[in-house]
Amino acid sequence: MSDKEIDDVTGTATTGHEWDGIKELNTPLPRWWLWTFYGCIAFAIGYSVVYPAWPLITSATPGVIGYSSRAELDKDLAAATAAQGDRIAQIAATPVADILNDAELARFATAGGKSLFKVYCSQCHGTGATGSAGYPNLNDDEWIWGGTIDQIHTTLTHGVRSEADPDTRFNMMPNFGADELLTAEEIDSVAKEVASYSGIEGGVTSPEGIQLFADNCAACHGEKGEGLPELGGPSLTDQIWLYQGTLDGIKAQLNQTRHGVMPAWGARLGDSAVKQLAVYVHGLGGGQ
Repeated sequence: MSDKEIDDVTGTATTGHEWDGIKELNTPLPRWWLWTFYGCIAFAIGYSVVYPAWPLITSATPGVIGYSSRAELDKDLAAATAAQGDRIAQIAATPVADILNDAELARFATAGGKSLFKVYCSQCHGTGATGSAGYPNLNDDEWIWGGTIDQIHTTLTHGVRSEADPDTRFNMMPNFGADELLTAEEIDSVAKEVASYSGIEGGVTSPEGIQLFADNCAACHGEKGEGLPELGGPSLTDQIWLYQGTLDGIKAQLNQTRHGVMPAWGARLGDSAVKQLAVYVHGLGGGQ
């Protein structure tokens, strides 16, 4: 380390440090920067005194004014709830079908239903309600239990195969293969018959397939596979499939049936929330 000196080039004093012939200049920080830095320190000290700041074992220093962001949030939520109270009460007192006839009320219900859908329904039906394998698409016009506003409201209220609700939507498709109700050859024939209704590759109609379908499937799916929403029997004549729209997928469903379950939301959310969900789902584009 050498003594401090004045640099010949810049005229600035050095710090006395030198590395490989390179000397460090002692250039002081600008005063405006120093005063800003000191001001920040003073502000931080004042802030930590006035507001909650320093963490303790189970809490934090409360600050001299006793401010709480949670208290502010609770106040805002209470104000929002109070502001919505009249609309919520109006929805509760209005039949769900009549909500659609009130433009302002329908707009409020749709906005509320959209928020509820993201919290309670998107996990299965997707954020855009497009569904996935085993979870129905709510944007199309194919409804297993019917797509009118009242039918959607009933499905949401009581769920599908929900053990918690005695009025739940319920049906069960037999395991035709696993329970040996049909032979492998008969399952092959009826699967080809079903596949032929919607033009699936490998689908072939036959007298045997027609008879097997009439004896085992028509009671729930209709004589020509058009579906029976009142029984929860999906249409087999379109290109919309809950699981897999292939010949092998149809055979798999006939052999070992898969059944979905939807919770009964009425008891969990209350009728006002369910009505809002019904209005939102009905307005996605597929409501009848």
